[in-house]
Amino acid sequence: MNIFDIIGPVMVGPSSSHTAGAAKIGYVAGKLMAQPVIKAEILLHGSFLATGKGHGTNLALVAGLLGMKPDDKRIPHSFEIAKEAHMEFSFGETDLKDVHPNSVLLKLTGEDGRYMEIVGESLGGSVINIASIDGHAANFSGDYPTLIIQNEDLPGRVAEVTSELAKRKINIATMKLSRSVRGEDAVMIIECDHEVWEEAIGWLKQMEGVKRVTYYSQGE
Repeated sequence: MNIFDIIGPVMVGPSSSHTAGAAKIGYVAGKLMAQPVIKAEILLHGSFLATGKGHGTNLALVAGLLGMKPDDKRIPHSFEIAKEAHMEFSFGETDLKDVHPNSVLLKLTGEDGRYMEIVGESLGGSVINIASIDGHAANFSGDYPTLIIQNEDLPGRVAEVTSELAKRKINIATMKLSRSVRGEDAVMIIECDHEVWEEAIGWLKQMEGVKRVTYYSQGE
């Protein structure tokens, strides 16, 4: 049993799923952008849509995108802080079909024009799942430094990536592979025990067949 099962997570309430979980989804999404978010279209699904307003879900999602963690006392004032930071945001609704009831689709634009679509699920007790990034299955928790590598489905790519990470003494905690069609696009989701050095990320970006490398760092 985890201590959180007894006392719950450290958070600004009222809800560990609708508030703390929402803030963590926004926080992880903002880190994945790796730059300030200047525009956010936030589409709520299921219970997030039905009861989220009363639990501060909207405030928490915006707070997370601004870099606030679930225990940040500024969460109730996130809308005002976002406006001061010139971040545009809007809310709507969506039907994401077969996802957790506490889910959101974030359509984000960064200051250099980068665009990402992220689906996040709040599973309860502030535990989250990043279900997809830009339409590709992801399914990671945000509890580890994580590499998301979108690449052509070519032989030897997985072995080459894991070998180079091992050379740099970066231990893999979990690894998931998925692809849309054989021989076309594939995705590696690699959760690591340690932060991944910029040199290694740069090498991955230069690898033959790699289309995009997105990195979630737990560093500030």
